[in-house]
Amino acid sequence: MNSAANRCAWARNPLAVAYHDREWGVATRSDRRLFELLILEGAQAGLAWDTILAKRENYRRAFHGFDAKRIARYGAAERRRLLADAGIVRNRLKIEAAIVNAQRFLELQKEFGSFAAYLWGFVEGKPLQGRRRAPADVPARSDVSDALSKDLRKRGFKFVGSTIMYAFMQAVGMVNDHTRNCFRHRELAKR
Repeated sequence: MNSAANRCAWARNPLAVAYHDREWGVATRSDRRLFELLILEGAQAGLAWDTILAKRENYRRAFHGFDAKRIARYGAAERRRLLADAGIVRNRLKIEAAIVNAQRFLELQKEFGSFAAYLWGFVEGKPLQGRRRAPADVPARSDVSDALSKDLRKRGFKFVGSTIMYAFMQAVGMVNDHTRNCFRHRELAKR
């Protein structure tokens, strides 16, 4: 691993460092992985990302490996099970959003052939390259996240505001927002 001096400032603990160094900003076209990050970013609303990273394995277990088809069919018993699961964020609205989003996700897959095809269409199939010098230069939203958020909400998705969608876009590599001094910025700009 590279030294902290060459890494984005937000990666401060071992879990965040591993996530930063291996996953954050890597262009992802796996529908299952995209769905996982969509649910996790929504769960993170109002919380620190470190909280969600610490609970990530619990989310994978609780949500059956982020199997959207299975989640879309969750009924009252599954909702009660999730609300009782101390390993995840037990917020009724966020749990309901995960189920609704699974249903909408499947509809988008059917319409576009894949969720990835839908998402990557917002950036013409290639990651946007940020040229951020410092963490303060990284925006909380963009015109693209505004458009994505608006379209998802129109389609019935929940917990997909523009700020959440911008964080999602960063996570799945639709935008490379590693700061320019970070070793990952150059690596990901080449892909």
